[in-house]
Amino acid sequence: MAGNTFGQIFRLTSFGESHGQAIGGVIDGCIPGFRLDIEAIQRQLQRRKPGQSALSTPRKEEDSLEWLSGIFEGFTLGSPIAFLIRNKDARSSDYDSLKDVFRPSHADYSYVARYGLRDYRGGGRASARETIARVVAGSIAEQILSTLGIRIVAWVSQIGPVVMPENEKLWLRDEVDQSIVRCPDLMISPVMEDYLRQLLDEGDTTGGIISCAIVGVPAGWGEPVFDKLHADLGKAMLSINAVKGFSIGSGFASVSMKGSQHNDAFESIEGRTSTITNHSGGIQGGISNGEHIRFDVAFKPVASIKKTQSTIDESGNSREISIQGRHDPCVVPRAVPIVEAMAAMVLLDHALRTQTLKLNS
Repeated sequence: MAGNTFGQIFRLTSFGESHGQAIGGVIDGCIPGFRLDIEAIQRQLQRRKPGQSALSTPRKEEDSLEWLSGIFEGFTLGSPIAFLIRNKDARSSDYDSLKDVFRPSHADYSYVARYGLRDYRGGGRASARETIARVVAGSIAEQILSTLGIRIVAWVSQIGPVVMPENEKLWLRDEVDQSIVRCPDLMISPVMEDYLRQLLDEGDTTGGIISCAIVGVPAGWGEPVFDKLHADLGKAMLSINAVKGFSIGSGFASVSMKGSQHNDAFESIEGRTSTITNHSGGIQGGISNGEHIRFDVAFKPVASIKKTQSTIDESGNSREISIQGRHDPCVVPRAVPIVEAMAAMVLLDHALRTQTLKLNS
């Protein structure tokens, strides 16, 4: 199985399955001599972990980090950073009745078609539990980027049909975390919560949108043609489980706009080149222009539902299934730190590709 490594210079290789012994990763290309805030990394893992509220899966995992290499007395050594998080609350028996069934909209059939077998326990490698490794690597990247004045904040802007009104405010992470669904609009957040409670009662699920703003990225990061900064951000987000769409700046709304409406006019304020509007989302020609980077990520409904569904088994026989076990009614509240992590990894990777950049450790 290929495709387990992300990044060119700052690289993460993740390993492990949902119901295996552990999930882990190896980070290569991290600068040496950087003092890590280990507690900050653990806080990001706590934001992702299951069992956070009555509106998430009741699986209980502490997700405590174990460092294996690459860190000495709190500083990065520049050598590969290896780590793992042990799985302690896996209930593989929940999947015994599904071991030969192709669950609708899961990776069951496609994995068998590709590899000839699959780990049916919680989806194995296809499980969103793999994203733990991304959060660890992304938190390290975010700490390095913060020394350059770069801030990344993501939040939930839609759950099912409940949409947060557009707001250009640059939210703080503490404001996002006031809500158990991570929607900083405290008028809309309770409506989202009520909708999720309704879905839990119905045994159903829904999707949503996570929005993200990145402040402080200087002009000049990114590579034209195939390694455009927004293309790498798009790949990063689309690699997250359940993601079905990525939109940057005005995104799909731009198709109905005129060029005279969409063009971001330039101005110079106290010697700084900036744009009056930001329909480009902070990136033009694949390279950052110094404005806020702003994008949205669309997540599909959780595929594991308790409602009865029709499917087939590996022998082609028709089956009716109702998926039990422990699942979220919507993944987006727990996916917020994953979006932040993937954005941080992309940005640090591009920062390291920019030879004129000096990172301060």
